[in-house]
Amino acid sequence: MSGEQSAGPQEAGAMQVFRSLAEIPAGFGPTVAAVGNFDGVHRGHREILARVTAEARSRSARAVAITFDPHPEQFLRPAQAPRLITPNAERLRLLAETGIDAALVLKFDETLANLAPRAFVEQILVHGLQVRSVHEGRNFRFGHGAAAGVEDLAAMGAELGFAVDVHEAVRVRGMEASSSTIRAWAAAGDVRRARWLLGRPFTVLSTQARGRGIGTRLLVPTVNLAAYDGLLPAFGVYVTRLKIGGRAFEAVTNVGNRPTFGEASFAVESHLLDFEPVEISEETPVELEFLLRLRGEIEWPSPEALKAQIFKDVARAKRYFHLRAGQSHLGS
Repeated sequence: MSGEQSAGPQEAGAMQVFRSLAEIPAGFGPTVAAVGNFDGVHRGHREILARVTAEARSRSARAVAITFDPHPEQFLRPAQAPRLITPNAERLRLLAETGIDAALVLKFDETLANLAPRAFVEQILVHGLQVRSVHEGRNFRFGHGAAAGVEDLAAMGAELGFAVDVHEAVRVRGMEASSSTIRAWAAAGDVRRARWLLGRPFTVLSTQARGRGIGTRLLVPTVNLAAYDGLLPAFGVYVTRLKIGGRAFEAVTNVGNRPTFGEASFAVESHLLDFEPVEISEETPVELEFLLRLRGEIEWPSPEALKAQIFKDVARAKRYFHLRAGQSHLGS
């Protein structure tokens, strides 16, 4: 179950990261824990982890999130697996922000997939982490074939000496905060609702596309993102914010195949509204925050018609940022 021991735990902020049970040091427990994929680390996840952390502090225990890499669906049903909201490194960074003490990232493979529910509880929760309490959402399933639920977990806890706290779904503006709901809204292009449920803008983390010229300085106000395996919003034009290094630029971004120019050529292309030259290479991390969808992708009758629409898109984006700046100035 524990696999081979690696070089040791890593750090994500103040949070320790263990990638097998073997990496957990002797005497690490007792713990208070939550198990999940935590894709997006959205408002529902953060509510549960806040309760985990609070109880851990009251018990003089450690707060732990147990998660998986790859996502179980990517291993079990790769063709149907969802595109993820957050790549693993970003998921760990966001988990660290919740204040938990450690994340146990278990490799999801054939061995783990076939582990019976009771074996999962005994090997990981009881013997591996010495849990005193486990917090889960009501829909939580675990073990081979997702055979067990929170009622089974509570029964095992009563026998093996840990409590189970079951949480109802967090609702925001009438919507359930769940990874699947966020994926659905983002995939439909509704990045505003996705932002409400995440508690922050829907963001793509990538790099600049290769082949954009020689040098390490961006001299034109356009950035194309490299190929991206994670979740992207629906084709269309968006108001965005592009972060390069320590600088954030206001931008208009097109996600799509650029049909006006003949043969389809997919791109995520951002035009920077407040551009100034900035240091960047093909390895420089780029964060693209999607703030508002302006329109869907359209095949225009001519490049001139497209250019006229781009002017309108830019004007709407500038108005959006102007209004936001005014709200911030008023403290709203």
